[in-house]
Amino acid sequence: MKNVPFFNYPQLYLSQKDRMDAVISSVITKGAYILQDDLVQFENKLAEYTNSKYAIGVANGTDAIWLALLAAGIGSGDEVIVPSHTYIASPAAIKFVGAEPILAECGDDHLLDPNDIQKRITSKTKAIMPVQLNGRTCNMDSIIDIADRNNLLIIEDSAQGLGSLYKDKMAGTFGLAGTYSFYPAKVLGCFGDGGAVVTNDEKIYSKVSEMRDHGRDNSGEHVSWGFNSRLDNLQAAILLEKFKTFEDDIKLRRDIASLYHEKLNDIQELTMPPAPGFENDRFDTFQNFEIRCEQRDELKVFLADHGIGTLIQWGGKAIHQIQGLEFDCNDLDFTEKLFKKCMLIPMNSLMSLDDAKYVAEIIRKFYS
Repeated sequence: MKNVPFFNYPQLYLSQKDRMDAVISSVITKGAYILQDDLVQFENKLAEYTNSKYAIGVANGTDAIWLALLAAGIGSGDEVIVPSHTYIASPAAIKFVGAEPILAECGDDHLLDPNDIQKRITSKTKAIMPVQLNGRTCNMDSIIDIADRNNLLIIEDSAQGLGSLYKDKMAGTFGLAGTYSFYPAKVLGCFGDGGAVVTNDEKIYSKVSEMRDHGRDNSGEHVSWGFNSRLDNLQAAILLEKFKTFEDDIKLRRDIASLYHEKLNDIQELTMPPAPGFENDRFDTFQNFEIRCEQRDELKVFLADHGIGTLIQWGGKAIHQIQGLEFDCNDLDFTEKLFKKCMLIPMNSLMSLDDAKYVAEIIRKFYS
């Protein structure tokens, strides 16, 4: 029996041990740990890659959202519209700047549904937070139109979106600020926590840069209250090195997605994300491959019995379904239905096409 884990964390290092050892040794030998040249180089590379004026490395993806919201002036009394199909970091960041997350429906693509946004807007609404899930970008034309008509800000949670394009524009670059996570399992991941904010706005750049470093400006003066949320040099150097193979990793993921479609597209009990190249206005990176499937729980067990790892995002609950958060939502019907059927099957750059063929073979066997 073949073994295909959902994600092989040890191999993340072992598969590129020599490269990573050289990078780690270089940083440690120089003693350059915090806010040094490796971080500057990585920030410049990220800004260039996303076609943004500024990129600011921070401690993690959650802090990136939180700092972007603070820099945008969002706080007590404000509301921010965010999908319920997201990781808790998105609404938590909204909550911890003193604002209120207003949960919205997702659409057939599992992303924020533009058709559900307008009815959630009130006099308190300050911003919309599209969440670019699974390496796919929302319908940003519609979201931008709604934001413009209602004088709302857009702050993107693109933790899973780096490299994804909508009409040739990068996820994370449509609004006032966009945020990324470099958690190890991301397409571009470090060996710990890491995150970044990108923006074309100089004031947002200055404010986030100050807040991540105890309120210090470029001269080293403390000019405001701040926090400690710096992307350390070691992680920045690792990310800079990994950028060299980032496009290759995306290509492999898209090849795996194409293979899944080739082998599974005729199974009526499955709904898969669009195949690479199916939509001219989208370029998906397939951070995850989230399917909707009949007999989801039985399929999950069957795959495990055949050595295949799977995952149901967010512990199997949308945000409004987490009782401890005390949301009172009874109008998110599609999200409710989605979470009875959605599941992630293996999708990462540590897999081989043979691994993907085996996954497809076992899924076909279950539904045959």
